[in-house]
Amino acid sequence: MAKHVREWLLTEAMGKPRLDDLFYKLCVRLTGIGLPVARARLNWPTLHPLFRAEMISWHRGERRARLDHFHHQDANTDAWQKSPLRYMVDEALPIFRRRLAGPEKLTDFAILEELADEGYTDYVAFLSGYEQPGLFLNSRHAGIIVIWTSDRPTGFTDEDIDILEQIQRSLALVCKSVIQAEITTNIVETYLGRQAGRSVLEGNIRLGDGAKTRALVWYSDLRDSTHLTGSLSSDDYLALLNDYFECAARPAIRVGGEVLAFIGDAVLVIFPLEEKPEGECLTACVLDAVAESFRMRDQVNARRREAGLDTINFGIGLNVGEVVFGNIGVPERLAFTVIGPTVTEVARIEKLTKTLDTNVLATDHVARLMPGRWASVGAHRLDGVEEPKELFTPLDAGDAALKTAAE
Repeated sequence: MAKHVREWLLTEAMGKPRLDDLFYKLCVRLTGIGLPVARARLNWPTLHPLFRAEMISWHRGERRARLDHFHHQDANTDAWQKSPLRYMVDEALPIFRRRLAGPEKLTDFAILEELADEGYTDYVAFLSGYEQPGLFLNSRHAGIIVIWTSDRPTGFTDEDIDILEQIQRSLALVCKSVIQAEITTNIVETYLGRQAGRSVLEGNIRLGDGAKTRALVWYSDLRDSTHLTGSLSSDDYLALLNDYFECAARPAIRVGGEVLAFIGDAVLVIFPLEEKPEGECLTACVLDAVAESFRMRDQVNARRREAGLDTINFGIGLNVGEVVFGNIGVPERLAFTVIGPTVTEVARIEKLTKTLDTNVLATDHVARLMPGRWASVGAHRLDGVEEPKELFTPLDAGDAALKTAAE
């Protein structure tokens, strides 16, 4: 019967299973062949900007397994430092077994005593390491740890343990395949953005691969960057940049924007746009994001002033038009970005926010998507553009969006 479970696991590896769904089905199958599993955990480290590890939890009688994430700051928590899993990783133990009841009871970790108090009788964990070159440094373990817990009075038999050990090898192969694919996606989307990352993973990796699309483009640039780079240490300037990027990019991301590039101290965001009704809704969201961006700026600056640090200020330019969304560069080193007059113009538009006494400027193409929400600031010539363009500033995006941050 265990052979059928292993074969099922290997068949699953050929597809694209979700690990939480796969682990749930595995637990159900194991109880179906008579293994006294009442509780199970699947743990693995990951490579993600927010999370250091992930875990799937299953309890007998539940209709699904639960996926949880552990943040990087959780690495030094007391619970992890004093856990059996940390002990297994540090000592490179392939198996860890503890009886939680009876004459052989041994609860030398706090979590084991808690499980014993809850009525569990046996605890066994298996560690399977595998190679993921370059991903896990500084003693980070690459592989999976699976914990099986029983509440049967006699716990697991030797035959049960043997079956679980055989299952572990097949499960590790499936997990390696799935986790590696997830890590690849995490890396690509972190550095390229979700839409661009998915396009690359779908095979658009050649020079010139791309497509034309209509989009609303958001461009933000930090003010006084020359002065700041000359007066701040590299660490202080990096911290200031990250504060600025959080203000200039986070609100845009929340309303569906795709950050395509951090260009020095500038941010380029794209909102794909197809139809006018969709454009009206999107523009409303973008205006809300603009207001939120400058509210965040004011909050960040209040904290920075209190700490005696330099404040940040920036402008935002908005434009709508056709862009080319795809790969540029040379075959050996590509960048996935947007190009075209719409992008060139929006950078010039943002530059004018420094001289037109407003922090937000948009073209008439943007203003036409939501009439009545904009005030004209007149026609202005953009560097490299022959005809002057009428520019607009939002009427009701909030006062913070229209004023320079107080010094």
